[in-house]
Amino acid sequence: MKLILRTIAMTAISALVLCACSQTRLAASPSPALSTKPTRIILVGDSTMAPKSGYGDALCARFKPEVTCLNLAKGGRSSGSYRAEGSWEVVQKLMASNTQFSQTLVLIQFGHNDQPGKPGRSTDLATEFPVNMAGYVNDVQAAGAQAVLVTPLTRRSFKGTQLQNDLRPWADASMKVAADKRVPMIDLNAISYSSVQAMGEAEADTLAMAPPPAALPAETGDLAKTERAGAAKSAFDRTHLGSKGAAHFSAMMLKELLLVAPNLQAHVIPGNR
Repeated sequence: MKLILRTIAMTAISALVLCACSQTRLAASPSPALSTKPTRIILVGDSTMAPKSGYGDALCARFKPEVTCLNLAKGGRSSGSYRAEGSWEVVQKLMASNTQFSQTLVLIQFGHNDQPGKPGRSTDLATEFPVNMAGYVNDVQAAGAQAVLVTPLTRRSFKGTQLQNDLRPWADASMKVAADKRVPMIDLNAISYSSVQAMGEAEADTLAMAPPPAALPAETGDLAKTERAGAAKSAFDRTHLGSKGAAHFSAMMLKELLLVAPNLQAHVIPGNR
């Protein structure tokens, strides 16, 4: 009898905790009806999110004009170099105006350029990358904004019929930081991997910035080392995105973002949900 009562009590406590977590999420994203102030979204990341080579601009374009959506992602940046070069300072200055907005969501996605083999950009997966990501979350929270961590977009390199995923360790590290900091997480790596695996190599190649050449060079074992530093050039590769790829992954991101911040539904252009 005591065991039954204890089980019932623990179930009730778990339900209360779950309810409290749900209420906290809703409280962090007030209903548009409760505020006349605009909403702001800031995108921070690498070339797979950046203008002209990623999905960021296409994601911003899915929102109505009352949403201020700023794509501050930059090609070739890692969780370390983005801050070191002063780009994060720009974001911090923007967050100082948070009182002008009903909410400010800062989506943070790194991993591609944190991998080994990229001098001046690579970070240690165990000792640096998690600290860098946690530092971004701390700064966002200190500014009164809401951090949303995003795991790195999958590359589209197949080995036979199997899509490779050497970015998963960085995705897992981001997820752990999100769990530790109790901030929302979008596992774009897992979702995009499943989508690209399902479509196959030929269709996945149509998501690139340019059509594939007649003869493709053989893939090296280390995909990270083949990526160029800086902004992506308009050429075929299996990392960056053309307009079709940007549309595909921005739709995916929007769906996941609305789960994190459901009050954004009212601000989405009809036909984009």
